[in-house]
Amino acid sequence: MRIAGVDEAGRGCLAGPVVSGATILPPGWCPEGLDDSKRLSAAKRDCLYASILEGALAWGAFAVWPREIDRTDILRASLKAMSGAVGLLGASPDLVLVDGNHAPPLDCPCACIVKGDGRSAAIAAASIVAKVVRDRIMVELDARFPAYGFSAHKGYGSPGHLASLAECGPASVHRFSFRPVAGLRQSSLW
Repeated sequence: MRIAGVDEAGRGCLAGPVVSGATILPPGWCPEGLDDSKRLSAAKRDCLYASILEGALAWGAFAVWPREIDRTDILRASLKAMSGAVGLLGASPDLVLVDGNHAPPLDCPCACIVKGDGRSAAIAAASIVAKVVRDRIMVELDARFPAYGFSAHKGYGSPGHLASLAECGPASVHRFSFRPVAGLRQSSLW
């Protein structure tokens, strides 16, 4: 039985995409130190990411960008990212384990597991894929929009990010439907 895990990263950010990762791991295989991505250092996540890409039977990552998040909402965008990541696996899973309590629209059975990234190796691996891919996107966005410090806070509402928003206004990669971005004057940093 091919069991996929799926998780997302960046749901609560003020900028950048929401990214989902999906993995199918070999039965019984678990890289040493695998855990929920939020409990790992960046260096440990990067190391595990390389192991996952090498050892997984299949993996995928899919991003939904701020304009679509603003047009729909973050839940719909997250579910679309999850569906997209599962679609990129190449191998059709027999079951998808989803971190959380909302299942994406898929053509295969799903089981939602609250705090699943701490209970399922496949979900934990997917959480690492999602987080590393998203963090790398934010580092690339930092090079395009250096005034915001994206490589430091990855788009979350840190004091430095909020100060940059107040000073510069939001850039095109911000989520205009999210407070405190909503209502700010648009930046010329497009």
